[in-house]
Amino acid sequence: MPETLAGRRILVTGGGRGIGRSIALACAREGARVAITARSADQLAAVAKEIQAEGSLAVPLVCDVGDVGQVERMVGEAVAALGGIDVLVNNAGGGTEHAPVAESRPDLWVACIAANLVGTYACTRFVLPEMIAGGGGKIINIGSGMGHEVRAGISSYATAKAAVWAFTKCLSLEVWQHGIEVNEIVPGPVLTPATEDRFTLDGPPPFAPSERVKLPEEVADLTVWLASQPPGGPTGQSFSLARRPPGG
Repeated sequence: MPETLAGRRILVTGGGRGIGRSIALACAREGARVAITARSADQLAAVAKEIQAEGSLAVPLVCDVGDVGQVERMVGEAVAALGGIDVLVNNAGGGTEHAPVAESRPDLWVACIAANLVGTYACTRFVLPEMIAGGGGKIINIGSGMGHEVRAGISSYATAKAAVWAFTKCLSLEVWQHGIEVNEIVPGPVLTPATEDRFTLDGPPPFAPSERVKLPEEVADLTVWLASQPPGGPTGQSFSLARRPPGG
């Protein structure tokens, strides 16, 4: 049976809006103490206020996860405020480069890799010593179906998310003996501030007629379920909310 999240110390990246905001709020409602990070101080302040309204501790930390130095500082501040980290949700990411490789802008391509892959690595790298010292934990990486089945014109995002999936599997083999489980969530199409100009709730997205656009809260529910699994639960796995399996 799933365990309670009451008193658990959770760090959610990209927690200022969309999926990250919903995950942070869902964890707070289960009694967790939550640190959230994003680049926008205003967004973080608004989410922190919502978390506090749930009666939980909220620690807002401004950070660009693509900057390794900022991540090291941010993790140190989160650990100091929470007293440790039991669950890391690597949610920050996104993509702004939508062009064939031959026409792509190198700065945007590299920035996408930094936000999605470097950020996931850096946050994990600096959280791991705390989890190992604490005797275990959960790392949940928010991936994408594009990391399992690619399309032309989004090489930076697809490459980054494919690497996040490989990173998830590799890391799970390295840390299981420390009581740390590492898994990926594939949300499928989700209605967020970044997609509301293209997606309609409960309708199909433009690129996949068989799919259904869902709310971030559905991703949050799966995240809470994974975070609350007892020690010895699944690791190195991809849990998908898409209507067809990755690669299918």
